[in-house]
Formats: sequence, C-alpha cells, structure tokens
Amino acid sequence: MPDCASKLDVSSSEKIGAMTKHLISERGGLSDLIISLGEDYTHSSDGMSALEDIVRNLRDENFCDRAAHLRTYVGLDQSVPAERLKDVAASLVAQASSPESLSIPAIAAVFTAHPTFALADEVYSLLAAKAENPELPVPLMTSHRRASPPTLNHEQSLALAAILRGRDALDMLNSALIREMTTRWPNSEQVDPAPVVLASWVGFDTDGRNDIGWWDTIRIRLELKLVQLERLRNGLAGLKLEASSLAQRVEMAIAAVKRQHEACPSGKTADPEAIRTFAHELIDLRENALLDAEELRPLFENVIRNLDGEKVHTLRTIRAGFMGHGLGIAHIHTRLNAAQIYNVARTRLGLTDDPALPSRRRVLLAKIDEAMDSLQPLTVDFGALLIESGSAARLMMTMAQILKHVDSGKPIRFLIAETESGYTLLATLWLARLFGIKDHQIEISPLFETESALGNGETILEEAFRSPHWRNYLRANGRLSLQFGYSDSGRYVGQLAATNLVERLRMRTLALLREHGLEDVSLTLFDTHGESIGRGAHPFSLRERLEYFSPVRTRLAIQEAGIGCRVETAFQGGDGYTLFGTSALAGSTIATLAEHVAHVPTSVHDPIYDRPDFAADFFSTIALDMGALVNDPGYAALLSAFGPSLIDKTGSRPSARQSDAATVTRITHPSQLRAIPNNAILQQLGWWADVLHGLGNAAQRHPETFEHFVSDSPRFRQAMDFARQALAHSDLDVLRATVRQLDPGTWLDRASLAKDDDSRASHLTISRGLEALDFWVSAPAMFRRIQTDHIALRAAWPDAPHMNPHEKLLHAIRFALMDRLWVLSTHIPYFGPRASLTREAITTLVLCLDVPRALHLLDDLFPASAPSISNLDFGEPGGAAEEQGFSREHEEIFTPLNRCFNLLREVGVAIMHANRAFG
Repeated sequence: MPDCASKLDVSSSEKIGAMTKHLISERGGLSDLIISLGEDYTHSSDGMSALEDIVRNLRDENFCDRAAHLRTYVGLDQSVPAERLKDVAASLVAQASSPESLSIPAIAAVFTAHPTFALADEVYSLLAAKAENPELPVPLMTSHRRASPPTLNHEQSLALAAILRGRDALDMLNSALIREMTTRWPNSEQVDPAPVVLASWVGFDTDGRNDIGWWDTIRIRLELKLVQLERLRNGLAGLKLEASSLAQRVEMAIAAVKRQHEACPSGKTADPEAIRTFAHELIDLRENALLDAEELRPLFENVIRNLDGEKVHTLRTIRAGFMGHGLGIAHIHTRLNAAQIYNVARTRLGLTDDPALPSRRRVLLAKIDEAMDSLQPLTVDFGALLIESGSAARLMMTMAQILKHVDSGKPIRFLIAETESGYTLLATLWLARLFGIKDHQIEISPLFETESALGNGETILEEAFRSPHWRNYLRANGRLSLQFGYSDSGRYVGQLAATNLVERLRMRTLALLREHGLEDVSLTLFDTHGESIGRGAHPFSLRERLEYFSPVRTRLAIQEAGIGCRVETAFQGGDGYTLFGTSALAGSTIATLAEHVAHVPTSVHDPIYDRPDFAADFFSTIALDMGALVNDPGYAALLSAFGPSLIDKTGSRPSARQSDAATVTRITHPSQLRAIPNNAILQQLGWWADVLHGLGNAAQRHPETFEHFVSDSPRFRQAMDFARQALAHSDLDVLRATVRQLDPGTWLDRASLAKDDDSRASHLTISRGLEALDFWVSAPAMFRRIQTDHIALRAAWPDAPHMNPHEKLLHAIRFALMDRLWVLSTHIPYFGPRASLTREAITTLVLCLDVPRALHLLDDLFPASAPSISNLDFGEPGGAAEEQGFSREHEEIFTPLNRCFNLLREVGVAIMHANRAFG
C-alpha cells in the first residue's frame, strides 16, 4: 500500500485503530459501533471535527491505494511507455502481411461522457499525477467533491484534454511504426500507419437527453476540426515549415473554421436569423475550411520532397496521425434511441405497427424494404433542421450537414440504443438514404444491451440480413458495426451472465456473415462500459479488461473465418479519462491497446468450452435470479429509500425537474433509474448485487465443477475476478444495517431504551415517518433473498474475499451521521402548513436524505435574519418593529444538518475511492 502515513495524525490513527478493532473483535460490532460513534462524535462540534479528520484520513488512504492501482492497471509500473511503444511497433510490423495492413485501424479508444464526474477536476489531476509519481505528496483537502455538476462544454473540454494526450502517445507509436516499416519495406513511404485510433461521442450522444441542440453538435464537431488543424499547424511550426504551401493552406483552413465556429449559435434555442447567418458562413467557407483530409496529401508530398533526414520522419509521423483521424482530433459517434427511429418512420411513412410485436414485424420489414425501393433522397438545408421536430430526423440531418460541410472524408458511427428488431436497422438505413447520406458515410450500429436484445440479437441481425438493401449497404460500407453494452445488461441479468450472452452473440454473428456470403465484410465490435465492474470493466488490469471483452475463442474464430475485425473500447467520463491523465499514463494506455492487437492467439485451451452444458446452466441461473431480484419490490425500495441522495450529481445530463413542494420521488422499479446511479447506489450501500446476485445459487448447483473452473479455466477465472472485486467491497452486515435503518421497529426499540423524554420523542417521530414511507414492508424479504444466495456462495467458495475493516468503518460512520441527521430533523420548529408544505413533509425529505432540498425550504421558512430597516424612512413614527430572525435554529439545527450531510457525502467519496470508480 502506498505510504500516506504523513497524512495520518496520531490521534486519528489511534481512533481508527480502535474502531476497526471493535468491528473485528465483537459479535454484532457494526450495530454497536454505529451507536457508539453517534454518541461520541456527532453531538458536538468538536466531535464532528474529529470525525471529519477520521473520514479525510480514510478517504486519502483509499485515494493513495486508488492511485497505486491506476499505475499498475495500465502497466506503468512495468516499463517506460516509450520502450513499450517501440517494442509493440516492432511486433506489429513483424507480423503484418503488408504495410497497407497497418493503415487499417485494429483497435479504437472511444471517449464517452456519461455521468461519472464525481470528483473535483483537481482531484482527478492529482490522482493521475500520483499514479505517475508514487512519491508525490498528497495535500490535505477539505473535500474531494465537485462544487457543482459539470456542463456539457466542461465535459467536452475534459474529453479533449484526454484525447490530446492520447494523440501524443499515438504519435510516439506511429513514429516507431514508421521506422520499423521503413526498415522492412523501404518503399512504404506513402503508407500512413493507423492500427490504433481515437473516437468520441461527447456532445454527439443524444440518447435520453434533449438539452443538446443540433447546433451544439455541429459546434462541437467544428471544435474537433479546429483542434486537429491547429495541432497540424503546431507540428509544422516545430519543423520550421511555416512558410510552406502546406502550412499556408492549413492557416487558411483554420481562419475559415474559426469564422464558422464563431457564427454557430449556442444556448437552448437558436434564432432563425442566427441560423441563416451561420448557414452562409459554413457553406460559403467550406472550400477554404477543407472538406477532406486527403486534399492535403499532395501538399504533404511536396514538402517531404524538400526535406531530408529526421525531418522527413517527423513529418511522416505528423501526417499519419492527421490522416488517420481526418478533419477531427478524433472520429465521432452519434447515438440515440430506437424509439426515436420508429417515431420518424411513423410520421413520414405512416408505419404505425409496433415492431415489438412479432406478428406485425414482418409487415414492417416488408414495408420499409418497399420504401427503400422507391426512395427519392431529399435535399437537406438548415431551414429544414430548424423546423424538424423529430429527434432522429434532426440528428440524421445534422450528420448530413456535417458530411457535406465539415468533413466528407470520414464516416460517422450511428449508434442505436435499445435495438430490438431488424426493422430498427432498416429504418435507420432508410432515414440515412432519405437525407442523402451515402452508404459508405454512415456506420449503423445496433446496441445490444437489454436482456431482450442480447437474447434475441441473432434474430435481430437475421431479420436485417434478409433484406437486400441491408446486404448491399454492408457491401458498400465494407463493415458491420455492433455495439455491446454492459451497464443495463449487467443490472438486469447480472454482469457475469451478460458477458456470456455477449460472447455467444459474437459467435453467432460470424455464422450469419458466412451464411449470407458476407465474409468480405469487416466487423467492428464496440464494447461500451466504464471503469467499474458494475459496468463490465475487468478490475485488475487494462490488459485483462481487453482480453475479457475479446476472449481468445472469439478472436480465433474471427481469424479463422478470414474476417477483418476492429475492437473498440470505451473510456468513460472522469474515471476513464484518468487513464489518459498524464503523458506517461496515456503512453501506457496506448501501448496496452497496441499490445492487445499485436498478441495474436494461436490456440485456445480452456475447459469451460468443453462443458457448454455447465456454462449454459450456470449463467442462465444467474440471469434468472437477477431478473427475480430486479422485480422484487424490496429491491426497488432499497434503491429508492435514500440511495439517490448518497451521491452527488455527476454529469451534465439533466435530472427530473424538482418542485418547491416537499415531495419525495419514489422509485417503484430499477428501470426508473439510469444504470450508472443504479450501480453507484449499490456500491454505496455496500452490496454489489449486479455482480454477485445469483452466483451462490449457480455455484451450489455444480459445486465441484465450479471449484475446478475457478482454478483451471482462464475464461471462468476472469469472470470470477469480478466477483472477487465485488466481494472485497460488499458486506452483508452493511446491507443488513441499511434494512434495519429503514425499519420503524428499530426506532421503536431505541425509543423504549431512551434515557430522556426528548430522545424518546425523536425516535418515535422517526419511527412514524418510516412507517409512512413503507420501505420496511418489502425490504426484509429482499434481504433474506440476498442472504440465502450469499450463504450458498460462501459454502461453495469459502476463501472468497471480504470487505476491508477500514471500508466497513466508513459505512458505520455514515450510519451514525444518518442517525444524527434524522434526530436533528425532529427538532425542526413547528410551522403552519403552507399548501402541501408541512413540518412532517420536510422531516420525510431528511429521512430520504434529500437534505439540500429540505434546507432550501427551511431557509425560506426560517430566515437567519430579518431585513434591515434601520436606515429607511417609512413616513410615520413607528416603534413596534423588532428585528428577529431564526439564528438559533440555524445554529443548533440547520447548520449541523448541513455539516452532517456534507460529511456523509464525503464518506461516499471515500467509499468510491475504495471501489476505484463511480457506478
């Protein structure tokens, strides 16, 4: 463990030691410790100060562990990134069949920005710096939390910084590749290597959000173009080539793109006049701004002919990075939901049948084929975009305009969430053709993530393959792009079962390509995940993460079929960007991606594949059990009780509008939560159900086979690594404490043991509030369901990990803070009802830990001070005025409430550091 001892003061260290000893040595120690912590620390300001020091020390200890893990995760502890990049370049060239084969991307890093920005920017920067330099001292910070959620523009700036470090690392890889290629193939000077590329969907992912205007998407795309051109200009300046025809052409393009970008509207709405002005700037300047990176190739050649030695090599390296990404610092992925595709087909073609109904889907498939038979493309202009109300049509029009006016040389990925039928793919193809997008310009990619989509993925693809339009599209495009999601699939069928379903679907896709004579079509397999095991990322190393998503059996099958394949992997938000957080981390990450490509398996020896009966039964058992848990009302109660308030808002995606009424939003089913907060809540509750549930039942069905595969099957052992990580951060006592916290009987017991009338009244009030919330009705039965499965798992896997005592202590501290919050809420002064706002309603908000909203309402009800009138003349004598605020209530109730809640959230950050990711 990294040495953070300099940060641990003696007093805090001794207290932490005593608390953890209490947890370890005493039966039922967690419950006793929670009460003890409350009595000893939360009732006084000095006690709270001591508790804040303890939490900060535990947080920083976990932070240092996390930084050390990040270092080893990308292999930065093994060797210098530059040496790894040289070695892997030599391997790639040695095994390549031709120099041209190295210009075909084999792997891509995709930067996504779902809400995982849980830490302050400076904390992410410190985490990366500490990972690069383990000796770096960690300053004492009051909080690691963000001051406010990031905006879309801020997410874009963070992604761009990570991408630029990634591009610098790619330059190092390409430089080494060019040297090796020149040695092996002296006449390969025209070939630009690009085995690794970068992509982004930040600002282009509109699934589930309506706060991104089409003008935002174009503006961000122009920013990517501008950064790419400026990067090229800087590279040429470094070679003293500012006066070259190439540099002058680049300067012309930069000036044009800047004018286009400045004219692009911003804000929630766009004025028609502003759109008209922007349209003319974009169209009138598009030739100056460049439309295809290939336009610069002759100018590169002219400059190279007049150079010699190392300058030629450097300029070739610059050209490779530029040509590999076109007129953008990264490729782009757009994304929306399948339902939006159905809406536009319904309004424009009158196709009202529900594609979810098998009996009507055949009709829809026939009709969409007929629509493409007679399709006449429409001309898109910005006026059409301005008045289009359909989300799918608007996004496709936006893509058409980007391809016409920004970059026509690189295709755009079009990801479709919740794809449930082949009709989805055909309707998307029809829409693209309707707006004049050529088949080679769009990579239509279904997302297989829901239980239904993963289970029926083969049927979905088969439905599309039957259409001659889809087959012709694939041949023209040259690529079948598929996206596999691990967030929703994991939380509905369990992470372990989801990965098995994905692997099965990949194998069936190969069979379908052969059956339809499409072996000449390449595959793109994009795994969308995050850095957490709750979203499918292997917990121990990036190398294993890539191998987990692309197992040896699948890679061998693709090779044997002679089908080209590109693997794509996601780096998500705040957590993912840390893998590119410094130059050294970015270099190690790019080296690992390239090493995955260079490592070509020749055979697979894994007993799990010799027992398909076991695999089918094992993973289907997990999926069935997880499905039953998801539909258990107690599970929804657990997620709904105070889970959403345990975590800060961590992204720009807008949340549901909150009213000023003191009403609690109840979750009746997990589907009402997004996957990342769902997973984050489970982590904060100390039980990773999306990874663990059903595993005990599955293991006990075949205990000997389970034990054998855990030790002897590499593929099965990788899956169990997820369970190891989950068990190391899950504890049944912590989950039991949550259920007890929500039980009115717990507070009745405390009332019966109270030593004074005030405490008794407080506990009775809390009990009545919890009784009305009804969480206690279904949560205990749900807990018994989980406990039964866990007992089975421990019996089958007795040496599985347990939660670290320090992490368990953090949970105990949070329960003590929660107790104090609830008791303080019972002391809120009585006030007359104001519409639906009552004292009981505010107490209920605090019971659900919606403390910020409760305090906002209390500030209005009980202002700290009255307005000053001493210097004002009101025209007549007066002596009745008496300045009177509610300073006592603020000092004794509201300020302690806020302090307790802030520390409770800081505990959440400390637990997140232990888990090494958010959600």
